[in-house]
Amino acid sequence: MTCLAPGGSPPEKEEPMSWTLDGPGGAAVMRAADAEAMSTGQVSARLLLDSSATHEAASVVRVALSEGADGAVPHRHDKSSELFYVLSGSVQLLAGEEVLTAGEGDLAVVPPGLPHAFAAPPGSGGELLIIITPGVERFEYFRHLGRLVAGQETLESLLAVQERYDTYFLPSEPWQKTRSRPAAG
Repeated sequence: MTCLAPGGSPPEKEEPMSWTLDGPGGAAVMRAADAEAMSTGQVSARLLLDSSATHEAASVVRVALSEGADGAVPHRHDKSSELFYVLSGSVQLLAGEEVLTAGEGDLAVVPPGLPHAFAAPPGSGGELLIIITPGVERFEYFRHLGRLVAGQETLESLLAVQERYDTYFLPSEPWQKTRSRPAAG
């Protein structure tokens, strides 16, 4: 990440990654090659900018879903809105009680308190840019999810940190109905 103060210019040579901003009002720039990458098999993420890097303005993650992959289960944020911009493919989105399919170039913004989830529809993959604003420190949340998938953490450990990450899991009948797959015959 490169940080620029107002009126500043980029450094003459590349600096190592740093999560420290160049004073109040400075800009945070993340180069694609420097973003932390993680994958759980069918879902991969590039952690672009966390809340601490943007003066709590936003947290930004790029997520790729393989064909039919589940992304995030139904949840809500009490303090932040979440923006979903479909970069490629298509993505199923839960917003409240509605499930819709968004395609490349589509944008959805979910306000605080509204249940939401996302996944790739059967037969399609998708890539999303996800922005949470105001920002909440999310990178450790994604690392926690990675440890959960790897069997290094328990579901209970994730439930114990819901308040820290402003992510509260909840049931959703419309989502469950949409995402249920018929048993193989």
